[in-house]
Amino acid sequence: MFKWLITLLMLTSLSGCGYNTLQSGDENIKASWAEVLNQYQRRADLVPNLVNVVKGYAAHEKDVLTEVTEARAKVGAIKATPELVNDEEAFKKFIAAQGQMTGAISRLLLVAENYPQLKADGLFRDLQAQLEGTENRITVARNRYIESVKDYNITVRSFPSNLTAMMFGHKAKPSFTVENEQAISVAPKVDFSAPVLPAPTPAQ
Repeated sequence: MFKWLITLLMLTSLSGCGYNTLQSGDENIKASWAEVLNQYQRRADLVPNLVNVVKGYAAHEKDVLTEVTEARAKVGAIKATPELVNDEEAFKKFIAAQGQMTGAISRLLLVAENYPQLKADGLFRDLQAQLEGTENRITVARNRYIESVKDYNITVRSFPSNLTAMMFGHKAKPSFTVENEQAISVAPKVDFSAPVLPAPTPAQ
C-alpha cells in the first residue's frame, strides 16, 4: 500500500512538472514531421516525369535538366527518418537539399515559359498542377511542424518542466529558420517580357 502511494505521488509529480506534456509534444512532432517527409517525397516522385516531359520539348536545356536530376539525387541520398529531428546537423543538411530542389524545379519551370507547345502539353500542365498542390501541402505541413516544435521547445526550456526534460534526456528540437523558409518557399519568378523561342518538335 505504501509503495503504491509513493508511485502515485511520483506520477502526479511528474505530470505536474511537464512529463506528460513532453511526451505529448514529442508525439505531435513525430506526426507532423512524418507529414513533412511525406509531402517532400510526393514532390520528389513528380520530378522524373516532369523532367521527361520537358526533355521531350527542350532536350538541349541540359544544364537545367541535369540540375533538377542531381538535386533529386541529393535529396534521395539523405536518409529521412523520424529521428532526423533529433540531429540538428542532419536536419540542416536535409533542409538545404530540399532548398536546392526547390530552386532547381523553379528554374525548370522558367525554361518551360520559352516553349509554348510544352506549356500546352496536357501531361505537363497536369504535372505542374500536381506540383503546385504539393508545394501548398508542404507549406501546411511545415507550418504544423513549426508549431509543434515551438510548443515542445517552450516546455523543454520552461521551469519546472525543464528539470523533467533534463532528467529524461529531452532536448529542444530543430525547426525551420527564416533563411531556409525563404530558400524553399520562394515561388518561381516568370519574366513574360523575355523573348519566346521557337518550340522544337518533341523528341520521339
